[in-house]
Amino acid sequence: MVEQLGQWIAPLLQTSIMRQTRRNHGLEHATVHILSARIPHLSMAGRSDAGGFVLLGEAKTEQVTAAANEALRRMKRGEHDLAIHPNCGTNMVTTALLVSVAALIGVAGAQRAKLWDRLSVVFTLVIMALFFAPSLGLQLQKHITTDGELGDLEIVTIRRSTIQLPFAAQPLVVHRVTTRGG
Repeated sequence: MVEQLGQWIAPLLQTSIMRQTRRNHGLEHATVHILSARIPHLSMAGRSDAGGFVLLGEAKTEQVTAAANEALRRMKRGEHDLAIHPNCGTNMVTTALLVSVAALIGVAGAQRAKLWDRLSVVFTLVIMALFFAPSLGLQLQKHITTDGELGDLEIVTIRRSTIQLPFAAQPLVVHRVTTRGG
């Protein structure tokens, strides 16, 4: 079903900006996979756009550079599954949407005074949503939000910066990976 949706919206997904963003999103995931294998207890987030991606989290620039270059090499050699990551925001949004819809369906039509009577229905529907959401999120990544085939994508620069967040003891490390092509 998700694959068919991806085929149906393929003209949109293949526009230059969407294709570049999806490829960068895949490269971002692959880079995080490789960093996670090398850095114990890594906590990292990312965000992709048509010009590259940003990684937020504690890693040395040399580690990010090595991981991004290895990810690019491996994906170009055919390891397209590196583009899929279980902790992607796509999975979180999918889960939130399914759980919200399940809860709304569970209370649909109930009178305000009878909402507690529907708790078992809501609970059952939410559990079902939580069961199906992870695999649906992975399928959405595979067919819509990422692209594991990088084409002529190349890494141009990797720059480190920091941001001091309110109430944070340490600054947040930010790596901007700039790409072109794709």
